[in-house]
Amino acid sequence: MTAWFGTFALTLGFCSALASVGLWTWAAATGRADPPARWPAVVSLLGAAGAIGAAEWALLSHDFSVRFVAENGSRATSAYYTFTSLWAAHDGSLLLWVFLLSCFVAVVALRRMPGLGNLHSWATTVLSAVAAFFFGLALFTGHVFERVSPAPSDGPGPNPLLTDHPAMGIHPPLLYTGLVGMAVPFAFAVGGLITGKLDRRWLAAVRGYAVVAWTALTAGIVMGAWWSYAVLGWGGYWAWDPVENSSLLPWLVATALLHSSMVQRRRQALPVWNLSLSVAAFLLACLGTFLTRSGVTASVHSFADSGVGPVLLGFLAALAAGVVALVLLRADRLGTPRPVGAPLSRGSAILANNVVLVALTVTVLFGTVFPLLAEWTTGQQLSVGPPYYNRMAVPICLVLLLLMALGPLVRWRGDDAGRLLRRMALPVVAGAAAVVVTALTAGGGTMTLLTFGLATLVVASVVVDVVADVRQTRARAGAGWVRAVGTWWSPHRRRAAGLLVHVGVVLVAVGVAASSAYTSASERTLHPGEQAAFAGHHVRLEKVDRERTGGEMRTAARLRLDGAGGAGGAGGAGGAVIAPALRYFPGHDMTVATPVTVSGLGGDVYVTLLSAEESGKSATLRLAVNPLVGWIWAGGTVMVLGSILAAWPRRRRRRAPEEAGREKAPDAGPEPELALEGTGR
Repeated sequence: MTAWFGTFALTLGFCSALASVGLWTWAAATGRADPPARWPAVVSLLGAAGAIGAAEWALLSHDFSVRFVAENGSRATSAYYTFTSLWAAHDGSLLLWVFLLSCFVAVVALRRMPGLGNLHSWATTVLSAVAAFFFGLALFTGHVFERVSPAPSDGPGPNPLLTDHPAMGIHPPLLYTGLVGMAVPFAFAVGGLITGKLDRRWLAAVRGYAVVAWTALTAGIVMGAWWSYAVLGWGGYWAWDPVENSSLLPWLVATALLHSSMVQRRRQALPVWNLSLSVAAFLLACLGTFLTRSGVTASVHSFADSGVGPVLLGFLAALAAGVVALVLLRADRLGTPRPVGAPLSRGSAILANNVVLVALTVTVLFGTVFPLLAEWTTGQQLSVGPPYYNRMAVPICLVLLLLMALGPLVRWRGDDAGRLLRRMALPVVAGAAAVVVTALTAGGGTMTLLTFGLATLVVASVVVDVVADVRQTRARAGAGWVRAVGTWWSPHRRRAAGLLVHVGVVLVAVGVAASSAYTSASERTLHPGEQAAFAGHHVRLEKVDRERTGGEMRTAARLRLDGAGGAGGAGGAGGAVIAPALRYFPGHDMTVATPVTVSGLGGDVYVTLLSAEESGKSATLRLAVNPLVGWIWAGGTVMVLGSILAAWPRRRRRRAPEEAGREKAPDAGPEPELALEGTGR
């Protein structure tokens, strides 16, 4: 019954998506957006919800007559990880993808946008067509609801790596929300090409969706890095894995889009550029889907070869070819390029920011796909590892930090070099001081010192900009500082939110630089009762425990960590008792390391059990101190909070005529509905 209902729900969703394509095409062609055209999208959402609900019911009820449950379920798996095992394999994760995409389609279809005319109808047509494709992919190539006869009494359960951390319930849905959300700007960009309406109206329509997708993707990427750091035992958080890169690529392009959309709003410039970024973000999301599901890359994140690789590649090629054809057909309506502003202006700084972001995207994309292209053309298996990305990407990221420092201080209407240099004097001094202090106290290479200096430069420029604005507000209102801050905050909340996101980026940059340059690690083999010193800490092996529970064998080293001071701050008279472990799963022939992290303000003490003698007479440990790695998670949290603050709806209030005139002035701050646009003068 469960399998029948799930198949019926998928079929209903697929047919409704096709009906939505037809009805919205008719509405776009006739210039009518009749309410009946909206409801097939709702039915598609109900179908997707029914399919995912049926799959979860089969998993939680241990219905091993369903193939997906027989291959991925287990009675020994806890209810939480049984629930999350839906997206632990290709077919189930495709259902999650379809469900989230159906949510976006339904929201776009039900939202009335009278100012856009048939642009909204064409955009919904494109979005419905994308949903129909993925519904068809799940229905005709997926095997979630196939029956197994005879049904086994139990299953192997999900991959052990996916049952060792609670982030499994949050990280994949966040990533999928971000990747799927890129379909909305893509659909409106294609709709703009079809209708020839490439002014800022289409961009205003998708800005909120782009912010939601960017926020979810940011949270997903940071949580994935934290999960990798906490579970895999290798001591790192980002390995430039092809599938990791596939989530970073659309994030970079979406970041560029959120910045360049400001230029089109203020200067009516860069419409084709913004259209291209909207298209590229979704195409890169589809490329990541292909890399994950085609089996062409060896990655801990990849699913086994599901056979849908050629279909996804064909879909990606069709999307790209369709957009190129539309651009050629509408070349006469794209308009002539308009200037973004004076050379020393906010518009020029944002354009430079976009160029650097695109350069970083191309760098990462080349390193990701080059091994695949080399293997397809020459048959040779090549790899592009961290040295390439560190050599190529790090300098580009430093340029981005420099532009982030410049952005808050340069004006939209333009600046002369003298005034700009005077505004930058204090931040430059602060940045130089940070470089000197870091070099004297911690040392480090050129790139590391530049990162600390530019990070300080960014924060100082934000402080200088905000203080100058609050001082002006205080002078106009004749109020104290506290009241002036409140007066400034209300109309500039989203501007402040954009600056908060920049501060989050700085925290991440400092955390990455410090943990990469100053990490101290060593391997030690200890016997029970033996003690070792490392980086200001002491660790003593008390005993080695072995136990077998369920389908796993666990070996744990019981240690007493006693470090006075140092990065981890794990001091104390008795020390901290920790137990890093190795878990072996015979059914999967897999060993999973479970490290222990003792965190402090200065960094983490990170202990991993590498091996242990069967007799328990010795254990080999990796002992490391990772400075400031917690700043990465803090920075990611600040970025997400800033973007949520930027996207939060603003309470409308009536303004006095003179106040409204100030907000509409060419040199005024950003419009309230614009998210993540940083500062405005």
